[in-house]
This record gives sequence, structure tokens and C-alpha cells, in this order.
Amino acid sequence: MTVPHARPVTALKAPRDGLVPVIDRIQPLLAWCEAAATAPVEAVAVDAERASSYRYSNRAYLIQLRTEAAGTALIDPLAFTMPGTLRDLLAEREWVLHAADQDLPSLAELGLRPAALFDTELAARLLGMDRVGLGAVVEETLGLHLAKEHSAADWSRRPLPEGWLTYAALDVEVLVEVRDLLAERLAEAGKDEWARQEFEHERTRELSAPRSASWRGLHGLGGLRTARQLAAAREMWSRRDALASEQDLSPHRILRDKDLVAAAKEAPRGREAFERALPSRTPKKDQWWQVARTGIDLPPAHLPERTERSYPPPHKLWSKKHPEVWDRYQAVRSAIGDRAEDLELPTENLLQPALLRHWVWEHATSPGEALIVEELLALGARPWQAEQTAPVLARALEEYVPPAAD
Repeated sequence: MTVPHARPVTALKAPRDGLVPVIDRIQPLLAWCEAAATAPVEAVAVDAERASSYRYSNRAYLIQLRTEAAGTALIDPLAFTMPGTLRDLLAEREWVLHAADQDLPSLAELGLRPAALFDTELAARLLGMDRVGLGAVVEETLGLHLAKEHSAADWSRRPLPEGWLTYAALDVEVLVEVRDLLAERLAEAGKDEWARQEFEHERTRELSAPRSASWRGLHGLGGLRTARQLAAAREMWSRRDALASEQDLSPHRILRDKDLVAAAKEAPRGREAFERALPSRTPKKDQWWQVARTGIDLPPAHLPERTERSYPPPHKLWSKKHPEVWDRYQAVRSAIGDRAEDLELPTENLLQPALLRHWVWEHATSPGEALIVEELLALGARPWQAEQTAPVLARALEEYVPPAAD
């Protein structure tokens, strides 16, 4: 892994041009666009602040943009519809973001999409940097300390405190400078084409749902052992999700996962046990009981299965139910891990774990390197990933010796 350069660190406390006012009217935004248009090939640093811990939606509550020609813009997206001038300008630019997958969905909701992308977090991963958070990457590349104390703030609040706005402005203050340094390192390491493929994949891939679309995403669900407990959890999750959507609140602000699961676990024992499992201050316990009871009173044919049917089966079950696949997977995963270490990048960036498991499930022997490349690409691997891992997978299966049967 990349060893951080020893260098003095300076705290980055304020924007170099001073804190700009929040843009909540069209005219100042159009003026910013006009200034940015004077340098049409400039990349634009982009960031967005959400309130996922407070709100149900994944919408952006503040958008930060910066180019050298126009300076920083702090835009309140609640104040107006994004004008076509801004959408067109951004649609022609390379965006520089950190952890782009977090911001692209909320920006796309506003009609804002990039022509090209540079993700400083992904670049840091490909370079094998030990820490890839924005603060750590800025510190390692520029020797600047970037405070991150407001990352989980309620950005739906109005007006936004000045300290929060300073924090938001600094998130894009040096992002292009970081991009320039990381791009040089990628080229020196021979990984610039890998990065280009990763950035384009991130830019063009289907945007994922902001929240878990299934009750099976509940934390602690594995502690429920019976179908009726699971049915109670499913009904409670559905009701909580509906309430959260109606009130635009984070589901956890209505009922935390651990409390929901604890109550569902006790539901088959009756109302008293169910209500004791909920926190004492939970409002409308009787209504939650009626919801849970809807689940536990279902006919057997309508009760959920312990595990969701999937292909391939969940790998956590392989060691017991499919030991031959599990042993083969361990050997192949180890070989991929060794190759990732040689290339100085995280294993999951060399080949996504779910993709690897899918491929291993279908192959007891090697089909040959050329066919492996085709199969990996069909499963969603980028060309550079297939090129680097196909020889490893072929060799691992060729050398794999199944354990002797008892």
C-alpha cells in the first residue's frame, strides 16, 4: 500500500476567497455560470450535502461547485428549479468528486449530469492509499488538514449556520488540485487507464436506490429464527417505511432497527411481551402491535422463508451446505487477494466480491483464460479487471486440489 509522504500539515480553516453567500436566487447563479463559461475546458469540483440521517429522501440540500474562473458557488436547491443554463454547462464538463456514488443520484434528481468524471476516492483506492476519506486524501496529497465535523449534520435546516457553510465550501476548495496530483500518480503507476474505466463505469451505471428496498436489509434480522417473527418484522418494516416517506423522516427516527427486530422477536409470545421489547417512550405501541399481529396471523403459505432465494445461494451458507464450492472459493479468493497485493490496491477494487462468488459458483474447473475474460465482462467487470484477474482465476482452478473425502 502507498506510504503517506511525511510533510507538515496546515489546517485549512477558511476559503481562500472568503465565504460566499448562499445562492438562493436565479440571477446570482446565472452570473456564476457566465463566469465559469469563460474557461470552457475547466473541470468543476462538485459536492452535495444531504440529510440522510434525518430525512427519508436522498435529496441534496446544498450543492457546492467550484471552478478557478468562477470561484465557489453554494447553491440552495430548495429555492428554485435548476436552470437550463447550469444543467447545460455542467453537462459539458468533467466533474471532480470524492465518492461520486454518494452524490450522483441526488444530483441526477435535479437534472445535473457530468460529461466526464474523476473520483478522488476511487483514485486513492487504485493507488493503494491506506486512508481514502476526503480529509485523509487532502492531507496526504496537499499537506492540508480538512475538518469534517459537519459531515452528518442536518442539511435540511434553514438557515444553514455559517460554520457549516465554511465546511461545505472547503469540500470543493482544493478538489481539483487533489485531482491533478492523483492523476499524475495514476499515470506514473500505469493505472490511469484503469481509473478511466472505473470513472466511466461510475458515471454511466444505473443509479441505486438511496435506501434499502427490502425489509431483509434490517440490521439484526439474523436473530429472528421463526417464520412468524420474520413476518412480524416484515410488516413493521413496511409500516415504518410508509410513515417515514409520508413524514420525510429517516426511518430510524421513527423506530430503530434494533428495537423493531427486538419487538418482532417477542411478537409470537403475545402483546405484553411485544410491548415490553419496545422502548418505553415509543408512541402508539398498540398500533405497532396491530401491525406485527398482521404478520404473525398470516396463513403458513404466506409466511416468509428464512432466507431469500437468490442465485447463487448466500455464500455464508456455502461452508455447511456446499462445502466443495466453499473450499474452491477460499483457494480462488486467496489467489485474487495475492494479486491485489501485488498491484497495491484493495481486493474489492480488483474484482468485486459478489462477482467473484458468482463466477466461482459456476466453475469447478477452468474454462480457459480467454473464456474467463468474456464471462467476467458479462458479469460486469471492467476490461482492466478481467485482464488482470482472468490468468489468476485460470491458474487457481488448474492448481486447485479438492480436499479428500472423509
